[in-house]
Amino acid sequence: MNRAELPRRLEAGARSRALLSEWFAETLGSDELETAKLLCTELVNNAVVHGKGKIELQADLNENRLLIEVIDEGESFERVVREAPVEQLTGRGLAIVDAEASRWGVHEGTTHVWVELERPGPRVGEQAKPSR
Repeated sequence: MNRAELPRRLEAGARSRALLSEWFAETLGSDELETAKLLCTELVNNAVVHGKGKIELQADLNENRLLIEVIDEGESFERVVREAPVEQLTGRGLAIVDAEASRWGVHEGTTHVWVELERPGPRVGEQAKPSR
């Protein structure tokens, strides 16, 4: 598991992208990495704008998925994807996360938000076989 504390400043999103590149550029394909950076940036920006205290980024990669977690010291996170009017420049972050992630969620009652990206390719083993 890779971990880093991020600054509670607007440049935290850029720092999170740099860290994902540092940690996974040699393992992920370029499209996978760009999607991961986009999702991570959205979660980190939410933590900067709406959260409190320190911000921690965690990421773990295995053959099946990339898991990214963003944790701050706020009290709760509302897991609501809202529609934003076309002329509004903000408010689309969770809609992007919802559209691009394989899965995402929040540890109930916290500001510990996670997102998963499934890895492409065949799966080996019983769990990969379709049921008949």
